[in-house]
Amino acid sequence: MLLDLIKIFTPALLSFAIGIGITPVLTHYLYTHRMWKKKAGKVGLDGQNTPLFNKLHETRETGTPRLGGVLIWVSATVAILGVYLLGTVFDSSFFSKLDFLSRDQTWIPLSALLVGALIGLVDDLYEIRGGGGYKAGGLSLFKRLCVVGVVGLLASLWFYYKLDVSSIGLPFYGQLTIGWLVIPLFTLVTIAVYSGGIIDGIDGLAGGIFAIMFGAYGAIAFFQNQVNLAAFCAALLGGILAFLWFNIPPARFYMSETGSMALTLCLAIVAFMTDALGEGEGLSVLPLIAFPLLITSLSALIQMVSKRFFHRKVFLIAPLHHHFEALGWPSYKVTMRYWILSVMFALLGLIIALAS
Repeated sequence: MLLDLIKIFTPALLSFAIGIGITPVLTHYLYTHRMWKKKAGKVGLDGQNTPLFNKLHETRETGTPRLGGVLIWVSATVAILGVYLLGTVFDSSFFSKLDFLSRDQTWIPLSALLVGALIGLVDDLYEIRGGGGYKAGGLSLFKRLCVVGVVGLLASLWFYYKLDVSSIGLPFYGQLTIGWLVIPLFTLVTIAVYSGGIIDGIDGLAGGIFAIMFGAYGAIAFFQNQVNLAAFCAALLGGILAFLWFNIPPARFYMSETGSMALTLCLAIVAFMTDALGEGEGLSVLPLIAFPLLITSLSALIQMVSKRFFHRKVFLIAPLHHHFEALGWPSYKVTMRYWILSVMFALLGLIIALAS
């Protein structure tokens, strides 16, 4: 038990230290090369202008670099590979016992993290070059959803054919066999989780929420005796906390797509890995643990449908966190209340996952 805890806490501390250490270099590069949107504002998901959002954020989106998510996945990856190399060089030593890079628990979420990071990085670079907005720069929403869907489909095929996953865990019931339906379910869940990545937009908001979610799934994995997966979540947690150190108001940089796509793809994979593979209910509690992402996606969808068919807005601005800003809430109040709700829902999901 003690060795397992050390195995989990070590990558978290190492990833955090690496993130803090590389930030000066990253910051210098981002500011030297002016890696931010050249024009404030955006175009909404429905293709219309968003004047109220643009007014609230006219001074935030220019002058502050994007690509801050690089800090998260680079520090986590370096920590993971660093522990692996130490265990390889000092074989049969204490370091080899800390190695958690394993084919059965770590390779799949790490691959998802890096694939999402690189795709998001391309989108961010287009966004910076194009000047902002969903159409002015960056990959279109449809293209991003297609890419995420393809990644989710490939991962689902691997889970179904290679790992023989054909069921999902239901709280207080057990495993429900659904056969090949795992494939479309996996793909849709991946797209749904990614859609919640639009929660990025207020200093410190996304970083705090992602830290809470991966912390919760790390705990679930630990109690399922998937220690390597728990250590992986801890490494990500350390990287996210390092990012959050510099993202609290006033943000030194924004997470942007390279961070949000990497983390949402990885979160979907981790949820499935703590489900049938761990003989648990990681997927069923995902709506609770990822509740902030869920309400963010739903608010944007509700707003779009209402404007399209009823020609009126439900929220002053969508997604929901910007609605509270428009009501006059200070951004730090929105962020901290989201953090509190995220902790409460994560604890509820954790209780259900462990009790059933």
